[in-house]
Amino acid sequence: MGFFENLSRGLQRSREAINEIFYFGGEVDESFWEDLEDTLVMGDMGADIAISVSDDLRELAARKNLKSARQLREALADRLAETFVAPERDPFSDVPSVVLFVGINGAGKTTTVGKIASASAHAGIKTIIGSADTFRAAAIEQLDVWGERAGVPVVKRERGADPASVCYDVLDVAEREGSELVLIDTAGRLHTSADLMRELAKVVNVTRKRAASCARGPMPVSVVLVIDAATGQNGLSQALEFNEALGIDGIIMTKLDGTAKGGIAMAVASKLKLPILRIGVGEQVDDLQPFDAREFCRALVGADA
Repeated sequence: MGFFENLSRGLQRSREAINEIFYFGGEVDESFWEDLEDTLVMGDMGADIAISVSDDLRELAARKNLKSARQLREALADRLAETFVAPERDPFSDVPSVVLFVGINGAGKTTTVGKIASASAHAGIKTIIGSADTFRAAAIEQLDVWGERAGVPVVKRERGADPASVCYDVLDVAEREGSELVLIDTAGRLHTSADLMRELAKVVNVTRKRAASCARGPMPVSVVLVIDAATGQNGLSQALEFNEALGIDGIIMTKLDGTAKGGIAMAVASKLKLPILRIGVGEQVDDLQPFDAREFCRALVGADA
């Protein structure tokens, strides 16, 4: 099964809701537009985006005389794709690069780090992992497994160690070994806890300072927020809090496995003007892929690939 098919399967919940309003006959009447707006709101993209998209599509349909379900689906996919922000750079391929992964517990950070490390190593990028989640022994063990599979070194310390020191250590090793891509896993932080967010800000600041002083030249640092798509509008709250505390550079959306509605990706991208860098639709390494706005939106509304 290809990635588009997996993506379509992962967005099944939203697509089925959209399908219902496209099973119409005769004219596209007022109730159709009301149903479309309601469906988009219920798909987790938020009222502002839903109203804007519905209004724009209504105007376009009138101007271009769009009446068939196929025409309207295509137009809806195109309009939704405009919501997303294109990244200025991909921190996973534009190397040298340091990427700090942040987010709440259970979002999928550690697995995401492992998948990206494996894919990067396979692509010939000299990669190293920093295990800065020193609170969970399972996270360290999990990264060890991923590192062994991919042939990627993992820099770690004992459980309970200062996570900022791990970041410093991994950059020391990266500089010595000539690593091109440094991936740092951090502990899950509750976005509503000011104390925990301040601790995480310290980790980010230490990493930025050390990366700026590399002998071979500064390494750009990106802070990437990993969000579980199934959390819905709570994912937007997470993004707002993490962005305010740390200054987020991009988003990775995980667990588009059929339970997520998909619209949260648009809500985050639109509200924060941040790019979606990767999306995950399953457990395999190939199930985490670069984000393509048009492909995502076509899968979301049921347009042809």
